[in-house]
Amino acid sequence: MPKSPPRGDERRAAIADAAIHLVATRGLRGLTHRAVDTEAGLPPGSTSYYLRTRDALLTACVSRMLERDLAAAPPAVADAGGSSDETADLLSGMVLQLIRHRAEDQLARYELSLEASRRPEVLDAITHGGRVLREHLAGMLAPLGIRDPEQAAWPFAAMLDGLLWDRVAGAGRTLSADAFETAVRRAVRALLDGFRTD
Repeated sequence: MPKSPPRGDERRAAIADAAIHLVATRGLRGLTHRAVDTEAGLPPGSTSYYLRTRDALLTACVSRMLERDLAAAPPAVADAGGSSDETADLLSGMVLQLIRHRAEDQLARYELSLEASRRPEVLDAITHGGRVLREHLAGMLAPLGIRDPEQAAWPFAAMLDGLLWDRVAGAGRTLSADAFETAVRRAVRALLDGFRTD
């Protein structure tokens, strides 16, 4: 029996997932409402019914990636038992998992971030997502004795983002998987040590 197409919230998620895939694999020029319908296996007009404008479609991508990020985010240190080593392992693991299982999300995120500089609605969504994720990171940094963890979370997150960017779109692509993992773990520990002694 053929699988029935998703409806309601499931259909919105399927549309956003298909749009993210298209942005990552074809760039923003390849993202159209019709292409999303085809990629998601939905009847023609489905995407434009839920997301009438291009800004709405781009914003749905950003919101969906934030949803995925929060679902995959490591717990706060207090929940994990509490040491700097545990936090380093959690954060390193997060970066490595994003590369292993969600590299397309990272490519789409960078495409959308550049586009957002010309689209205020998309920029608002990206800014909101960045704040939410940095608040979560601050919650992980606070129990480690890092001074002003909310302020420290901003450059810390930017540095982690740099590791992701370099792996999916920079010279970091040339590293072996083992070399990349070693570099990530070393960088994260150095960041934590640096912020703790600041």
